[in-house]
Parts: sequence; structure tokens; C-alpha cells
Amino acid sequence: MNSATSTDNNRQLPRLTLDDTAVTLTEQLVDIASPSHNEAAIADVVEHALRNHFNGRDCSVEIHRFNNNVIARTNYGLPSRVILAGHLDTVPIADNVPSHRETATVEGQAEEQIWGCGSVDMKSGDAVFLHAFATLADGGLQRDVTLICYEGEEVASRFNGLGHIAEQHPEWLEGDVAILGEPSAARIEGGCQGSIRLRITAHGTRAHSARAWMGLNAMHVLSPVISRVAAYQPATIDIDGLKYREGLNIVHCESGVATNTIPDEAWMFVNFRFAPNRTVDEALAHMLEVLDLPEGVSYDIDDAVSGALPGLSVPAAQELIDATGEAPAPKFGWTDVARFSELGIPAVNFGPGDPALCHKRDEHCPVWMIERASQVILDYLGGAGR
Repeated sequence: MNSATSTDNNRQLPRLTLDDTAVTLTEQLVDIASPSHNEAAIADVVEHALRNHFNGRDCSVEIHRFNNNVIARTNYGLPSRVILAGHLDTVPIADNVPSHRETATVEGQAEEQIWGCGSVDMKSGDAVFLHAFATLADGGLQRDVTLICYEGEEVASRFNGLGHIAEQHPEWLEGDVAILGEPSAARIEGGCQGSIRLRITAHGTRAHSARAWMGLNAMHVLSPVISRVAAYQPATIDIDGLKYREGLNIVHCESGVATNTIPDEAWMFVNFRFAPNRTVDEALAHMLEVLDLPEGVSYDIDDAVSGALPGLSVPAAQELIDATGEAPAPKFGWTDVARFSELGIPAVNFGPGDPALCHKRDEHCPVWMIERASQVILDYLGGAGR
């Protein structure tokens, strides 16, 4: 086992015991505040827990620390390799750490829930993966596993730990299929949408509103483009039986100098969420065709990321679908499955928690979803008959 470590062994670390259940591990991870750019403490805890768990065991496990990313890999020469990837960071804390449990009535049934920042996005997914790796890595696997706990997913792409690993240690990302622990209500969500955000700017001439004919109202110049976006009818694209609904929307708009002044500039962000069968260039071309920008209106690309095809026909992915016993759904939104897709590795989203609760102050995850996701991953990696 690789023995290099960045953890100061003399420093007392929060408790994280990998022999605990995925439910208990979820609570322990939520209790370690880790908003983006502040992942060092939780990375230390995860690294220490993995090294402590496998220390002295006769198993083929290597553990690496790279920045605030922790990577653990088995090397048994099994027929295929599965990557389990989950980000360690959360959105900013909103008085919702440490965790606590509540019992609520949902559809007439009592439901135990874990509340706290990251309980959905995505420390419960991390807990499921850590528990499965610790349970199976020293015996019982039917496929090799790479576990990646990474930093910087909730912020700009340049901070993303998976991106840094791809650039500097691409050998750690080799595999036959990748599973992202993104919240998906413990069912598979295949692929992800791509996204383009354009800044559309209209230029005019400033004037007093009492003498409007002496100016050119930039917002009026922009208004035909606004109308075309409002009238746009999004397509629904079927890929591998999954229906991806596209969308073109104005997500921000600004103009104005003073209440008695004709504005000489107006601008807006227009966001296109597109099905993963389109490339970024194809999506941009479609956007510009729809917007049909008139003279005096320009655009800049503020952000553009490709989507990811589901890749559900790959045997390793199909076996995961079989393990869940449910039909997969499309992922609406962008996730890091797109990074794996660019590397030629089919990837799916699978984790506990309702995606609609991501980033909310009242973020919470049902215990049964964590238990279900944990059992599915254990069965998939180790075989249902283990």
C-alpha cells in the first residue's frame, strides 16, 4: 500500500470510521464543514481514515493524496475497473452544520432524514462510496475499483479537482465505467446536458428621455432578441430511451442609467441547456440562428461546457442498471460525467438525495435512500451473492 501522506499525525482529526454504515458516515462527513476552497480538513480526515483502515492488511490497495483530492485504487487484475467519484466540497454553510436527524411524515409514512449542508450534494454519495470501498477492497470484489474524493466541484471549472487529476495524473482516471455520486434519488440518471451561456449586449445612444428622438434606446434594440427567446419552443431529444428536454432562457438582464435617461447599453445572459447529442459548436450555431442578432447587438461566450451521452449500452453500465432494478432517467443539468465522457469513459449519476434540495438551507436526505444506494453499490461491486 502506498504510504506517502500529507496528514499531520500529531493533529487530532474529526472521527471518520469506515467500519460504520453509510448512514453514520454521512453524518460524520456533514459535520466536517467543507465549503469550496476549504476542503483541506475533510481531505485530511478521508485520507487518514483510508490509511488507518487498510494499514497492516494484506491487500492490493494504493492511496494517493494530490492537493485536496484523495484517490484509493485496488489492483487485483480483475476483468474491469469502476471509478467511484464524489466531490468533497459544498456550497457555503447556512447555519446547517452540524448534522441532525428528523423524522417526517412522507406520503403517510414516517421517514427518518439526515439534515445538514452536503447531506444531499453530495456527502451521502461520498459515504456510500467510502463504505463500499472499505467493505470490499480487501476481498470480495468482482471488479477493480478506483475511489476519487475530489475538491472544487461547486465553483468555477478551473478549480475542479477531477480536471486537475486529468491534467497531471490521467492514469488514475483509467476505467471502464464511472459512477458519480450526484444526488439522483438512488436511481440512475444517465449522461448530462450541455450548457452555453452567452452575454448579449445591445448598444445605443444616451439621451434625455424628454428628447428621446435624439438617442437610441439600447433596451429597445435588444427587445426583438428577448421576444425570440421568449417564443422559443425547446426540443425533447430521445437518446438511448432517455428524453432530454432542452431549454433556452434569459437568466439575467440589465439596462438603465437614470429614470429620465435613454440607456445606451443593455445586456443579458442567455443560457441554452442542450441535449448531449449536440456538440458545443453545434449548440452555439443553433443559439445564434434562433437569436438572429440584429445590427448593434453583439455576443460573448461567458461559459460553455459539453454534455455527456448516457453510454448505458456498455456492459458495466448495464449491470449497474440491473442492480438498481429501475429504469434510468436523464440528468437535467451538468455534472462531471461530462469530464469522463470526454475521456471516452461512460459515466452515470447515482447517489442518494433529491436533486431539488441541493444547495438549500433545509437540505436533507432520507435514510432509506442512503441505505438503498449503499446496498446497490455493494451488490454491483461485490456481486449480489457475496
